[in-house]
Amino acid sequence: MMDVAMCIIKFEYLPLQHVEPGNDIFLVRDTKSRIYEAAYWITRSCLACFSQVMDFTAKKHDQVYSDSAIIAAWELSSLAYRLSGICCNLRRQVDLCHKELERNLYDRLLDLAREENIDNQKTLTLFFPSKNYLPLKDCSTEVKLRGSELKNKTVLLLISKPQLLNPIDIYLLVQQTCDHPLNERLRESYKIVWIPLPSSDTWTEAEESSFNFMSDSLPWNAVRKPRLLSSAVVKYIREQWNYKDEPIMVALDSKGKVTNYNALDMINIWGAQAYPFSASKEEELWQDQNLTMQLLLDGINPLLAYWVEQGKNICLYGSENLVWIQQFNDKITEIKRAGLQLETIYVGNSQSGENVKQIMARGGEKSLSDPLSFTNVQHFWVRLETMRRSKLRLGKTPSSDHVLAELSTLLDMDDREEGWAVIGCGGSSSTDILRLQGMQVMEFLRKCSEWRENITNLGLHGALRNFLDPHFVEGSCNHSYFVSSRENERPSQGTVMCQVCKRPMKNFVVYQP
Repeated sequence: MMDVAMCIIKFEYLPLQHVEPGNDIFLVRDTKSRIYEAAYWITRSCLACFSQVMDFTAKKHDQVYSDSAIIAAWELSSLAYRLSGICCNLRRQVDLCHKELERNLYDRLLDLAREENIDNQKTLTLFFPSKNYLPLKDCSTEVKLRGSELKNKTVLLLISKPQLLNPIDIYLLVQQTCDHPLNERLRESYKIVWIPLPSSDTWTEAEESSFNFMSDSLPWNAVRKPRLLSSAVVKYIREQWNYKDEPIMVALDSKGKVTNYNALDMINIWGAQAYPFSASKEEELWQDQNLTMQLLLDGINPLLAYWVEQGKNICLYGSENLVWIQQFNDKITEIKRAGLQLETIYVGNSQSGENVKQIMARGGEKSLSDPLSFTNVQHFWVRLETMRRSKLRLGKTPSSDHVLAELSTLLDMDDREEGWAVIGCGGSSSTDILRLQGMQVMEFLRKCSEWRENITNLGLHGALRNFLDPHFVEGSCNHSYFVSSRENERPSQGTVMCQVCKRPMKNFVVYQP
């Protein structure tokens, strides 16, 4: 009886709202007629069992093996045999029905890309059926939600394992969405929905526990019962959205159309400023973006934001060699005492681990510089890696894009013996950034007297550039060159460095007859 009842329950959880005219209707009707029959025999069997229990409790010991008792036992055996046959046929019928409905749902999901809808409700209904229950919840308030709550909004589907992201990635994503200055104005324009998917076809107890914990801690919406997600939906996400167990964030516009197959990186870089999070918006944000201190340090720490806003000279440096760090800071201290205004920030390296944490602790005790917290340092490197992924996804290469080339170089500078430094000026448009590595760093510090006198006329960046490159051109030059493009081909939007003055060049489009 329990096996038959479980078959009926499984059928009731099928996405029956996706049944379309045709063979599916007849298949569902046939299955329902079998369920009605099964329900009758379950009820009859229950009554027979109840009757037998009552009779046995009322009989004396010598009446247990009477003819009436034997007949009753045969009746129960006959009912069990009948229910076994019904269960076998019903299970096969429900499995067939499930297979056809899932195939039909997958085909309808594939058709979404070719359809024009007035809102996003059709798309969301296919992903989160709400016929029998409220499929979503607000994680912060535990309020259950329908898909209609997301109508006419941009929806960001955060797809990941039930463990979601590591703590620093979660911290960065929350900061760039919920804590972003623009979030108050855009709060009702977009919503994030977390869709956790297990690593295999079935959920483990550990994954279930992880989901329950995370879904009670996040400031977004989430699928309330991810176990009930249709296998067709999971298949579609994995195959059509190329989900490979690494977190992605798919952006749907207000009509349910996919506008970006992974907006996670652009949100981590620009936060709510990236609204509506489409792929075209990502290209637009990068189009005129040069490598600046504001880009590198945005959102890391309020003190850094103040330094950048004030246009201060900033030096980022890193190494895991404590002796080198001590020497660097001793030289910087001497230069500062001589009157040079320079803010120094230790950021370790891209593989920030326990060594970097210990160095930062020692630096804080000895006041070697103005260190960030270890979380801020991790945040810094995660942002750089995020920016590199974003550039690569847009088809850029280090050889054709200056920003990508510099990001890649910074991320690869994790030699534990050699230190490095990046010196630049704050300000939203200042591209005066100079990168030094190894012996170059100590050389420019030791020969401070040779370039310090030029700071008044050339500025810190110009003075250092003139010291390292005697052929350095003061100020921007007027050098230009043309890059031809074929008809109907978009001009390159990567940042190009001038070979004369070593500064980013501006892009202009010239039409020739």
